[in-house]
Amino acid sequence: MDTDADDAAAAEFHEFFEAHYAELARLAHLLTGEADAADDLAADALLALWHRWDRVRNADHPVAYARGVVANLARTRIRSAVRERRRIALFWTPRGGGDGYAVDDPDVSAVVDVQGALRRLPFRKRACVVLRHAFDLSERDTSLVLGISVGTVKSQTSRAVAELQRLLGPDTPAAHVHVAVAAQRTGGSQ
Repeated sequence: MDTDADDAAAAEFHEFFEAHYAELARLAHLLTGEADAADDLAADALLALWHRWDRVRNADHPVAYARGVVANLARTRIRSAVRERRRIALFWTPRGGGDGYAVDDPDVSAVVDVQGALRRLPFRKRACVVLRHAFDLSERDTSLVLGISVGTVKSQTSRAVAELQRLLGPDTPAAHVHVAVAAQRTGGSQ
């Protein structure tokens, strides 16, 4: 009898995995900006979900729970990368200052790099704008995924869109930012 319940749980998880893995990998990619890490983060999130499957499958919003796990793993990965870059910069920065990564007046007239602009946003702003516009989640669903208030989602999304406008160029209207971020849902471009 216990084996039947285990088999049913495994089948249910397998169905959840098949239905949501690609979406979770896209979310991880948009949050981290790392295509190679996206699959790993999605797999790690699903492994964590499997270990808590009884709790997850009884949750009110299992997909929101899964997205929250991906967002937390992405945040941890980004923080680790930032700490590593700071350590490297501390020991390898040239004496004359500068970070060695500056680019003078990049040519952005031909291509608008939305993913590059997203990577420059702080994590919470990036997560809000990605979940709201690339995944078309409501403010409430975004707040559930990130564990923050709806008001914080509103303010962070608004600030993120304004910052993306600044990063993408002064002539980029907010509507174009929304379309550009939404195009990232399927890996498309503007």
